[in-house]
Amino acid sequence: MRSNPVKTALANGETHYGTMVFEFLSAGLPKILENAGSSFVFYDMEHSGFSMEEMKIQLALCRGLNIVPLVRPPDTTYQYTASLLDLGAMGMLFQMCETAEQAEEFVKWTRYPPAGRRGAMFGGAHDDYSSESVPGIIDGAHERTMVCVLIESAKGLANAEEIMSIPGIDVAHLGHGDLSLSLEVPGDTAHPKMQEGIDTILEACETHGKTAACLAGSVETGIEWVTRGFRMISYSYDIGLMSSALQTGIDQIRAGVTENGSH
Repeated sequence: MRSNPVKTALANGETHYGTMVFEFLSAGLPKILENAGSSFVFYDMEHSGFSMEEMKIQLALCRGLNIVPLVRPPDTTYQYTASLLDLGAMGMLFQMCETAEQAEEFVKWTRYPPAGRRGAMFGGAHDDYSSESVPGIIDGAHERTMVCVLIESAKGLANAEEIMSIPGIDVAHLGHGDLSLSLEVPGDTAHPKMQEGIDTILEACETHGKTAACLAGSVETGIEWVTRGFRMISYSYDIGLMSSALQTGIDQIRAGVTENGSH
């Protein structure tokens, strides 16, 4: 059964980089991301419309590669969590976590009894079709499964320290878009309210020995946030990377042609 080196490395204080995927699913995507230096990928089902079948294929494609697939489900329900874990997701990114009680429930969904309430099906995609003993599979699943929660509301910020104190919560992910809306400064990450919120998340993670994660839309933002203490960084997302690279290339070619006096 495959282990989760990213979970282990983050717990040991290392920093890891990946990206988020909202739009472009292809057979080659996981290998392309791995070749580019990603050690993890978040597949976002909340905003994308990705189907369970598409996720099953992507999760299978990640098997055997040095990239850890994590999924943001369409909704925070036990059914989505259990199904995606059974399909091979190595961790979940739960949206809009606002209380310690919610966080405790999320952890229980990812654990088999008596530690939680995850339904039992062994010898399938989630354990790499293993023939290990059931106790061995359970131990492996608990050891490798990451539980990441999005802190993206004023209420979540107010309870951030309690949330991160919950055993089994591995990562607090800054949800900067929704958080800016909740704090009534839409899209203004530089606003003092947002900056204070970022510090709150970082402090909660530092206090409880957990990892702070973020999506950095630019290299400059990524450098700043790593310097401040984020250790799990998604550099942009598939749509942004595609459009930015294409626009930059086209603009540079046009500029070069103009300099040469051609059209």
